[in-house]
Amino acid sequence: MKKINRRSFLAAAGLTAAALALTACGGSASSTASSTASSAAVSTSAAAELTTVEAGKLTMATNATFPPYEMTTDSGEIEGIDVDTAKAIAEKLGLELQIDDMDFDAALLSVQQGKADIVMAGVTVTDERKAVMDFSDSYATGIQSIIVPEGSDITSPDDLAGKKIGTQRGTTGYIYCSDDFGDDAVVAYDDGLTAVQALKNGQVDAVVIDNAPAKEYVAANPGLVILDTSYAEEDYAIGMAKGSALEDAVNAALEELKADGTLQSIVDKYITAE
Repeated sequence: MKKINRRSFLAAAGLTAAALALTACGGSASSTASSTASSAAVSTSAAAELTTVEAGKLTMATNATFPPYEMTTDSGEIEGIDVDTAKAIAEKLGLELQIDDMDFDAALLSVQQGKADIVMAGVTVTDERKAVMDFSDSYATGIQSIIVPEGSDITSPDDLAGKKIGTQRGTTGYIYCSDDFGDDAVVAYDDGLTAVQALKNGQVDAVVIDNAPAKEYVAANPGLVILDTSYAEEDYAIGMAKGSALEDAVNAALEELKADGTLQSIVDKYITAE
């Protein structure tokens, strides 16, 4: 069984405030969040020299079906850990944040094709992705978890052999399960919620997805549980185009946000310690 152990195992929240302090996948829609420059990691004059897809803006591609990292409120606004982090980075850079919501695969392609400056959607750093895009320093650590019905005979990752596994298309959960159990064993859905609905309907035996949204889905769907044993642990980072001139500036902003406690306060806003 493949295990991605880039960092130590985290508790059930899938992300802790301490991890963020130290190190720290929908429809189609767009929204713009205003930011103003303050104690910027990049000076005002330097920020003016940053080349972005749209002058004066930091364009973020995302897939807003990944709570609590990015999600759409009843009023149609996009919010979450990644959104607030991107807003804080944009503020540090003296830029206005623009959020473009799209399918997860499209979000990854968006930065590769120069249509967005950054992608943040709980994006995991993998060797395959590093071949086609650059990444910032890690800002969070996530867990791939397994959702099953109560009373399932699946009690560990090894029990997934011979089962039908639901995942979200293009995510590391899909990649890992395909590698470990073969393409025929994995059913890819457009988003995690659809995968969970397929599990409830008996179309798949389990769903492999990041722990934070897994907890949201299980809370909203009685009769489903998350296994105690994780499938994999992995780093989240901000994706950018190969050779992006923004990388150093984004990393400098992240470093300040870690040091001044902003990242910790963002995760505390969305994930309550248990």
